Amino acid sequence: MGALPWGYVVLFLRRGIDIREYGSGRTGMSNALRTAGMKLAGVVLLLDLVKGMGAVFLARALIGDPTSEVAAGLMALVGHNWPVFLSFRGGRGIAPGLGSLAVMSPLSAICGVVVFLPICLITRYLSLGSILGVLSACVVLFNLWGFSSNLYLIYALLGGGVIIWQHKDNIQRLLNGTERRIGNPAARIE
Repeated sequence: MGALPWGYVVLFLRRGIDIREYGSGRTGMSNALRTAGMKLAGVVLLLDLVKGMGAVFLARALIGDPTSEVAAGLMALVGHNWPVFLSFRGGRGIAPGLGSLAVMSPLSAICGVVVFLPICLITRYLSLGSILGVLSACVVLFNLWGFSSNLYLIYALLGGGVIIWQHKDNIQRLLNGTERRIGNPAARIE
């Protein structure tokens, strides 16, 4: 389920293009926004959110314990970031990570979004909003569950760590002052 590359599928079906040939080369919502605009990026976002949510809901329905939920959430994240169908070139994991978290700890997910949105609106940096949103969601998750649920702590550390690691190029561009802002269209990769 995690390896379904919705950004690739949606842009190929609607525009006839390979999203990996544009902008960051990633298949997630941010690159879809820069490459194809708000409508198709919204579709990609929704499908990737549902991918993460679906994995955790399925684990809950079939197995019914937190271990399976955390494992399913992490697998959705890994599948999204390194999809076998696209030679392991996927997204950064924000949407499926948020979808998974929304099922496991809705308050943590809401807090992440509450941090993400104003940061993006004020700075116009999706990457900065994403990174700070992930960090805040992890802090809230830890404060809610602490060490009473090591499983959720594992999800916060591994899932959050993977997402932030996937943003290492963005972090470097933010530090250099060269990061792309919302509204800058994606150029074709040479």
